[in-house]
Amino acid sequence: MTEFDIKQFSADHVARYEASGGTDGRMLNGYPTVVVTARGAKSGAVRKFPVMRVSDGTRYALVASLGGAPANPVWYHNVRAHPEVTLRDGTEVGRYTAREVHGAERAQWWARAVEAFPAYAGYQERTERVIPVFVLDPAPDPGTGTGTGTGTTGPA
Repeated sequence: MTEFDIKQFSADHVARYEASGGTDGRMLNGYPTVVVTARGAKSGAVRKFPVMRVSDGTRYALVASLGGAPANPVWYHNVRAHPEVTLRDGTEVGRYTAREVHGAERAQWWARAVEAFPAYAGYQERTERVIPVFVLDPAPDPGTGTGTGTGTTGPA
């Protein structure tokens, strides 16, 4: 795929996923996906992108693979600049705070990511860069102050 094709595919995927309330477009080639909403690093504009679903049941991981391309995806820079994001997992929507992980924590999440989507291993072999991984921690619920992350809306 060309970069344009990837952008269009992602836009179409997000549109279908959101138009259905998270019931259509959730699976991609047999693997679950989620949709993340973040702010543009420079513009501050709302940006949405799909990623493969990687979760430990409470937190999620975002793997900035771009299919093993030599550079990070644009969304990587957006999330680094504005770590408060919203994530749609099927019909559930929650607010999260992203943090890039390194060392042992990255290794643990990387293993979980490859288990969830085995193609990530090939993507890492294809590129010289270490593919970045973000962990999304549930943001405090404005009503309770607890970090449930669910049932709220974020930057959208």
